[in-house]
Amino acid sequence: MLINNPEDRKKLLTHVPLLAEIDRQYGPPPAWSRPPGFISLVKIIIEQQVSLSSALAHYNRLSEYVGEVTPETLLALTEVEFRQCHISRQKRSYLLALSEAVLNKELIIDKLADLSEAEAKAVLMKVKGIGHWTADVYLMLCLQKKDMFPIGDIALRSALKALSGLTDPTEMIAFAENWRPLRSLATCYLWHYYLEERGRTLPW
Repeated sequence: MLINNPEDRKKLLTHVPLLAEIDRQYGPPPAWSRPPGFISLVKIIIEQQVSLSSALAHYNRLSEYVGEVTPETLLALTEVEFRQCHISRQKRSYLLALSEAVLNKELIIDKLADLSEAEAKAVLMKVKGIGHWTADVYLMLCLQKKDMFPIGDIALRSALKALSGLTDPTEMIAFAENWRPLRSLATCYLWHYYLEERGRTLPW
């Protein structure tokens, strides 16, 4: 079931006034999702620490260059070719590590959906370059896991700061404990607030 559904929204908004106010002002967030699989993981890695629009441009350049983004095509690229696609040396190392893990069957992406949130996150984070934020975003959007809280996300922290006055990530995590087991939906509300306040939309 999608993380953004009427039943879960009703449960969450009933006991979280802060999120209920976002719903009152802007309505429910879009039903954001991304297809599970290798390509989405590649895109999320490229999105680390850059704007989503820049990341999309870099991914599109990479995709146009290789024709089809697969572990094999990425492993065949040289460092110079990655640079021509505006992929940094660090992210190149992450994409190569992901590609090798998939080909070596150290990471079987299709099996992640069958695992608990904690188990799936632990498996993902064994791959170099996949930290908490990357794993959280993948599990939340691609697998629709319901209780993810990607505290490393700038938009999430910015929205929560504006609405609650909290600035410390540890305090934000503690504050969001009350939102379990629907923290993914709560995150969608915070993203929704962040985007609406700025008149922006997600580029994917």
